[in-house]
This record gives sequence, structure tokens and C-alpha cells, in this order.
Amino acid sequence: MKWEGNRESDNVEDRRSGGGGGFGGGRSIGIGTVVIALIGWGVFGINPLTTIGLLSGGDAPQVQQAPAQRPPEGDRQAAFVSTVLASTEDVWGQIFRQGGAQYREPKLVLYRGATPTACGTGQSAMGPFYCPGDHKVYLDMDFFDTMSRQLGAPGEFARAYVIAHEVGHHVQTLLGATGKVDSMRGRVSQREQNALSVRLELQADCYAGVWAHHSQQAKNWLDESDIESAINAAEQIGDDTLQRQQTGTVRPDAFTHGSSAQRVRWFTQGLKTGSVRACDTFSAQAL
Repeated sequence: MKWEGNRESDNVEDRRSGGGGGFGGGRSIGIGTVVIALIGWGVFGINPLTTIGLLSGGDAPQVQQAPAQRPPEGDRQAAFVSTVLASTEDVWGQIFRQGGAQYREPKLVLYRGATPTACGTGQSAMGPFYCPGDHKVYLDMDFFDTMSRQLGAPGEFARAYVIAHEVGHHVQTLLGATGKVDSMRGRVSQREQNALSVRLELQADCYAGVWAHHSQQAKNWLDESDIESAINAAEQIGDDTLQRQQTGTVRPDAFTHGSSAQRVRWFTQGLKTGSVRACDTFSAQAL
């Protein structure tokens, strides 16, 4: 992925100074706990905060926020993240303008360990996530190492896909899809709620593909290996793949993010068409 020399976004908060947000009075969370929490989230629909509370022997830790600032010069990983974010701003800004609307750009927060959010305490074990309450994407970049070493998803464009997926959730919030799904909580069964969650996640995958389509047209910064790395990442984090690795069995009714094949299909759908309308997972009879 030829990202060097492209515009970097100003919408990046760096909370990593001074060690970032620390876990007050609790044990630190190692990389093994990260994977356990991710499996608990992706496979069983368990809130990562609950998983971490159980593994650390208590409630979710209290966190003191480090002062937000711009990433330092020379931080290559931060520059990469800022460049990808800038590209999502360009793509979604143009798409919204073409639709007669204005795109509200999200903030991306870099942190270590844990950090306060409008959705509760964000923790690295959750992986990258988006909080609709404050319109921010949260990222502990140690997750990129987890992707490469433990989830079998290396490559810069695999990382870009993850960022674009979380920005896709921001787009869903702006367009109202997130609110509609959240409004169903408590009104439908857990199985039906899981099914809605799958459609929401697959749409975010499709939106990541839409971004990739338009960013490639504008910058020509991807090659075939980049696309392959993103597709591999989608395969590795499918619910069926994680379930099979963890338990040896697959339970489709417990899916919350979609199967590997579904995640690849919808990312590819967005990539090939570049169309937001082609990402209507909620109307699709077959996912």
C-alpha cells in the first residue's frame, strides 16, 4: 500500500503520552486476554467489558484520561493511521456531497490500555471500536500486532480495512442505521438481535469496500496483494472461523458479525461497485 506522501488527517487525538490511560488498581491485560475477549465478543456476543472484568478479577477498571494531543512527528504508525483516516474523509465527504448532505468527520483516538469514552471505558481488549455517543473511533495500535501474530491477518491494507470498517460504523450512525438497530434492543429475542447485529457489521464491511473502491480510483495506491490481505483479514475474523478455532463447532444463531464468507462477500461488494446502495444488507434476503 503506497500511502507515504499523502495527506494526513487533523482529526487524530493521541492519548498515549505518559503511558496513556492506565488500569487503576487492577492487573494489566496481556495479549492472551485480548484474544480471549475478542473471541468472547465475536463468537458469543459477550460485551468485552464483561470479559475483561471477569478475567481481571473485578469490575471494569477506572481510567484517568491522558491529555489529548497530536501524534508526534516521525511516528510511522500514527502517520499511517492518519493517512487512512484522511482518505476516508475525502471519500465519504464526496459521497455525502453528491447526495446533497454534509459529512461530519469522526475523530480517531489513539490510546494505550484503556481510555474514557462516551460509551464507557474503552479497553484494548475490545479491539478497534466506534462509539456513536461521541462520534469517535478508538484504536490501541497494539491490536495491529495481534492481527498479524494471533489472528493471521498481516499487512498494511488489512489494517486500513479495520479502520475503514469502524469509519463505516460512523457512516451508519449518520445515516440512522445504528439508531434503528439499537432501538430494537429488548424488543426482540437475543437471536433476532444477533441477526440485526450481523447485518449492521456486514454493512460496515461493505462500506469499507466502498471506501477502498473510491480511494483506489483517486490514488491508485493499492495492488493485488493489498486486496488479498484485506480479504484474508475478513476471513480470519468471521464468526464461524473464530467459533471453529475456539470450540470446534459452529453456531450460526450466535453470530454477531457474520461468517467469513459473508464478510468477504460484502467487503467485495463494496469494493467492486463503490455504491452505498449496493450495501443494503437489511433488505438482502440472503447474506
